[in-house]
Amino acid sequence: MRLMTITERAAEIEDEFAFLDDWEDRYAHIIDLGKSNPALEPAERTEDTKVRGCASQVWMVITPQDEERLEIRAESDAMIVSGLIALLVRLFSGAQRAEITDFDANAFLDKIGVTGALSAQRSNGLASMLTRIKQTAAAS
Repeated sequence: MRLMTITERAAEIEDEFAFLDDWEDRYAHIIDLGKSNPALEPAERTEDTKVRGCASQVWMVITPQDEERLEIRAESDAMIVSGLIALLVRLFSGAQRAEITDFDANAFLDKIGVTGALSAQRSNGLASMLTRIKQTAAAS
């Protein structure tokens, strides 16, 4: 079975968000996504997995699936952040490292209307999560 590329996943997510008329609808959808995000094991919530720069508590576990692909799992204590995590996991988990580093996640998140209404703290946290994912993908 062929895995979807990040571009294909992004197009699927973009189609979902196209039906959401305003920020409140997007916000509610993001929260719903967060509710289905699986929790990490308690032992995985460590100082090493904690993402710095987030206003809420965020832990991110990124492990190689093989030489080229990464598995990404993460959790937050804030509902909206859990939804943002769910979006990032959906986009990037299982993707090839090169594809992760090449994909312009900021442009994508702007395009679907996610970043425009985020507070400065949430935007900084989202940037910190993206940085962690991209840095891990770039490291061999």
